[in-house]
Amino acid sequence: MLVTLCLDFGNTRLKGAIFNDDTPVAILSLADDSLPTVLHLLNTYQPTHSILSSVIQHNPEMIDLLIRRTKFHLLNHESKLPISTPVGKPATIGADRLAICSAVVHMFPQQHNLAIGLGSCITYNYISPFHEFLGGAISPGMNMRFKAMHEQTAKLPLVQADSNFPLIGYNTRTNLLSGVLMGMAKEMDGIIDAYNEKFVNLQVSITGGDMNFFKNYLKNPVHTDEDLLFKGLLYVNRLNNP
Repeated sequence: MLVTLCLDFGNTRLKGAIFNDDTPVAILSLADDSLPTVLHLLNTYQPTHSILSSVIQHNPEMIDLLIRRTKFHLLNHESKLPISTPVGKPATIGADRLAICSAVVHMFPQQHNLAIGLGSCITYNYISPFHEFLGGAISPGMNMRFKAMHEQTAKLPLVQADSNFPLIGYNTRTNLLSGVLMGMAKEMDGIIDAYNEKFVNLQVSITGGDMNFFKNYLKNPVHTDEDLLFKGLLYVNRLNNP
């Protein structure tokens, strides 16, 4: 049995997933990328393989530890991927976007795919039926929107996300919730509509922990999978770490 540790280091959260062969057995939140934290994962789950997607300056000693204890792969633009990246500067593509795109072409091959990742930013990622990742768009994520309104005004509070919000806000908190969460839902629907006008039989997939706050407000049919990025990492690891 292959035990794979998949690590996703984003701007806001550090996360991990353990797979026994193709079956996810644990989804984890990491306090940091220190040696004790990663060593605890290695000792607890005894992974044979590991892969890291990182968009931050991660701890190089942690990489050395993973190399010593597992068959390790660092996802980057030089990795073997099920997609091509015919863009001007492939080295600038975030590893998280590569993982999400790899997952959707594995699940929905040879068709128009739009993969939407909800993290610190929202990423819209278009992959052609020829498995070419051609780009997309980036816009502010949920927490970034909440923080921007709080930090760039004198009196607006910082509110916590809540999936139970009205269309018509009745106080400051609910006005902010409706503006951010309903605004994100309508933004995504609008972009999905624009892609549907351009491409026939478009497959739309959405991933990220924030999606649960507003996915019920989307009018377009979408495939939702909170662990899509980890599934992409597992697939990429198989290509690079047989």
